[in-house]
Amino acid sequence: MLGKRPYPLELIYVPIKRAKTLDQQKVLTLADDILKNGQKTPIQIRADNKRFVLIEGLHRLEAIRALGGDTVEAYLVRARLH
Repeated sequence: MLGKRPYPLELIYVPIKRAKTLDQQKVLTLADDILKNGQKTPIQIRADNKRFVLIEGLHRLEAIRALGGDTVEAYLVRARLH
């Protein structure tokens, strides 16, 4: 079972391919919801040397950045082996 915990936003890298899918309206809607109800669903990240790479949760991550947060609740997952 994965445990969620806070991770610093500054250590989370968003791959360019994933960043291109960003919908600013969705970010604003999520930011409003997070402000009212807190972050309900953690994002998913994987370790990559001294940083973490975003796997899932781009809009939640950006909503928390927009709110001025320093950390985001996340699950640390293992990279998929191909």
